[in-house]
Amino acid sequence: MMADAESHAEEDRQRREEAEVRNQAESLVFQTEKFLEESGDKVPADAKANVDEPLAELKAAIAGENIEAIKAAVEKVATASQALGAALYANTQNEAGEAAPAGEDDVVDAEIVDENEKV
Repeated sequence: MMADAESHAEEDRQRREEAEVRNQAESLVFQTEKFLEESGDKVPADAKANVDEPLAELKAAIAGENIEAIKAAVEKVATASQALGAALYANTQNEAGEAAPAGEDDVVDAEIVDENEKV
């Protein structure tokens, strides 16, 4: 029984690696699509377009059997997703800068005291 387990150890390792790579790829597809859906108009269209092609490649690779193709597609999508996040951050910073009022703020530091409460 030990000899049988040892003879199949390499096959088991390859199956495990394949399952892990596929799970990572499917998770990345889900996260990226969710991010695109949630970000809506906050991300420029050209930044979204830069993610669409690698995402389609990754989906096609997941449907196939080549683990190396999946790994390469995961790298492309991860890089594109990082660029997408940076574009969202830059866009958010620009909007925050434009929305900030230029005038003086009348800030009052106050404490609420309940006069009906017994001390």
